[in-house]
Amino acid sequence: MNVKELKQKFTELFGAQSKPRLFCAPARVNLIGEHTDYNGGHVFPCALSFNTYVAAAKRTDSKIRLYSLNFEKMGLIETDTQHLAFDKKQDWANYPLGVFWAMQQRGLALGGADLLFWGDVPLGAGLSSSASIELATAVTLNTLFDLNVPQTELAKIGQEAENKFVGMNCGIMDQFASAMGKKNHAILLDCNTLKYEYAPLDLKGVSILICNTNKPHNLIESKYNERRAQSEHALKELQSKLKIHALGELSEEEFEANKELIADPVERKRAKHAVYENQRTLQAEQALKRGDLAQFGQFMNASHVSLRDDYEVTGAELDAMAEAAWKQPGVLGARMTGGGFGGCVVALVKNENIEVFKQNVATEYEAKTGYKPDFYIASAEDGAREIID
Repeated sequence: MNVKELKQKFTELFGAQSKPRLFCAPARVNLIGEHTDYNGGHVFPCALSFNTYVAAAKRTDSKIRLYSLNFEKMGLIETDTQHLAFDKKQDWANYPLGVFWAMQQRGLALGGADLLFWGDVPLGAGLSSSASIELATAVTLNTLFDLNVPQTELAKIGQEAENKFVGMNCGIMDQFASAMGKKNHAILLDCNTLKYEYAPLDLKGVSILICNTNKPHNLIESKYNERRAQSEHALKELQSKLKIHALGELSEEEFEANKELIADPVERKRAKHAVYENQRTLQAEQALKRGDLAQFGQFMNASHVSLRDDYEVTGAELDAMAEAAWKQPGVLGARMTGGGFGGCVVALVKNENIEVFKQNVATEYEAKTGYKPDFYIASAEDGAREIID
């Protein structure tokens, strides 16, 4: 769907009395640093060329009208700025409504608006379509109502919408990547301090290939919140001796010297992953800066093994996909990306090997799991913004 068609559809739905403005926010893929964000560690995502698009116009009253071309069966969803509450029946609309709510919680003055959504983010793939919807809404409201909220704060508003309105206890990474993405760069983000730096993605004849397992997953109902609680409990036990605020503050040596403070062996494994994955992420970024893609790929592989064995968030499908990828010629590294329990594997593959990779991996993966995979070649793109015709 192009810009013109989206505007036309807006006029059909909401009438011609107001001329819509257009906004978009990207999905993201995390190259390394998984389940470290809420553990106060580092992540290394980039924004993708898949986006949620919004055509929107202000209203003169307090009414909010939402429509998604991806969920047309849901029809038009109506509420107003005075009656914002989570309702399971509102399905996808809880994400944009959560952003309205989170902005109001901060005392930002919002009026009513008509918003039409359409996205080309593969849904349920673990590429964070939810953060993409949240940031598309946030940048829309920020612009329409002249709120002048900085982009990093819009990321926090998106996270707040997801944590406190939708009830998904996610860290800041997805929203931050969607807000702050930069073309041809990844972002090294310290989730403890929100300090960040851009690292050029100079991949020299190698592509980022996203391999969708097509295993449906729903993180809210999955073990995600349980993993977070386990990590937090492990941190509390370490804090009985160590002056730390987050697992991400520990080196591998400090963790090994103090891990017996964590009584539960399962929680000890969870904490080990958080600490080691954080250090891996820092080392991986340095490898990328040196142009050592082979070393970067090795860190990706090690990340998957830790997520499989210590954090236990991969599952049969993600493991089958990663294992099939590791065998292929021209593969530098592959790992699950996102929350886990389904979703995608991200791989670095030499361009001349991509077609053979797709054929071989699809054959092996489908034979093992019964699911047909999808593959997307990804590029790093800019973050949430208004689209000026």
